[in-house]
Amino acid sequence: MLHTFAVNTGGLLNLQHYKITKTMSKISVIGAGNVGASCAEYIAMKDFAAEVVLLDIKENFAEGKALDLMQCATTNGFNTRISGSTNDYSKTAGSDVVVITSGIPRKPGMTREELIGVNAGIVKTVCENVLKHSPNAIIVVVSNPMDTMTYLALKSTGLPKNRIIGMGGILDSSRFRTYLGAALNCPSNDVDGMVIGGHGDTTMIPLTRLASYKGVPASQFASDDTLAKVKSDTMVGGATLTGMLGTSAWYAPGASVAALVHSIVSDQKKMFPCCVYLDGEYGQNDICIGVPVIIGKNGWESIVNLDLNDAEKAEFAKSADAVRNMNSVLGA
Repeated sequence: MLHTFAVNTGGLLNLQHYKITKTMSKISVIGAGNVGASCAEYIAMKDFAAEVVLLDIKENFAEGKALDLMQCATTNGFNTRISGSTNDYSKTAGSDVVVITSGIPRKPGMTREELIGVNAGIVKTVCENVLKHSPNAIIVVVSNPMDTMTYLALKSTGLPKNRIIGMGGILDSSRFRTYLGAALNCPSNDVDGMVIGGHGDTTMIPLTRLASYKGVPASQFASDDTLAKVKSDTMVGGATLTGMLGTSAWYAPGASVAALVHSIVSDQKKMFPCCVYLDGEYGQNDICIGVPVIIGKNGWESIVNLDLNDAEKAEFAKSADAVRNMNSVLGA
């Protein structure tokens, strides 16, 4: 929509044209648990989408979450419509972006293979159903193990690689910046840092060498030992919260998804570390793993090549090996 209004500049009345960018996008979130509902909440709060649909297999669960969220609209001042559905994928028809949070967490006594087997079935079914009604949708994968589920979504759907995105690196980087800000005793918004590699306690790679405080290397403000602790705290950030909460975190994952979806539907061209398919980049092939990418209306639009040193390259190769080993369970 184009709005025209008068602006008084230097005593002269000039007509200026300002384009107000309010997308008419539709976002569907599959899985209305803590993470899914948080995704819907933050997307609505940013007020960039016309509609959000929550879907869950539990009777009336998504409908209840949606109603609760809609009752925040007048208080929080957003106009996004939020609706819920019990397993009726036709309600997601015409979605521009579909966020998959469905799946189960690992339970005591459950093997990695069992977890992957259960969640792989869920993710495949979700992909099949959403694409029946939204064949042009970009798919954002949140379900764990995220790197493997992103790879599965790509392989099972046959979609162009740019339309399948794993969110994990954005969340890991937000945790990295939080710990970094605390270590430097400064606002976390003033520090910049990125996490690449797999989305797991032993596979993620917080790039402390490249971290900065207002453009100045973080190493000028913190010792090697301090930065090493920031790195280790980041790598167990998810497990730390699970231990405290008794379940996985949801606020930060929801905010991370909302930022990613916003960049897609508003074509912001933001750079985020995301799990995407590599075809020779970073020396890896046939794998989905976290690297910096430019996010716009076509999904991930290009991969950014970081100038990694030898130690970082070795870490990345080790991370890729671990992710590839996890992927091998899919064929078991």
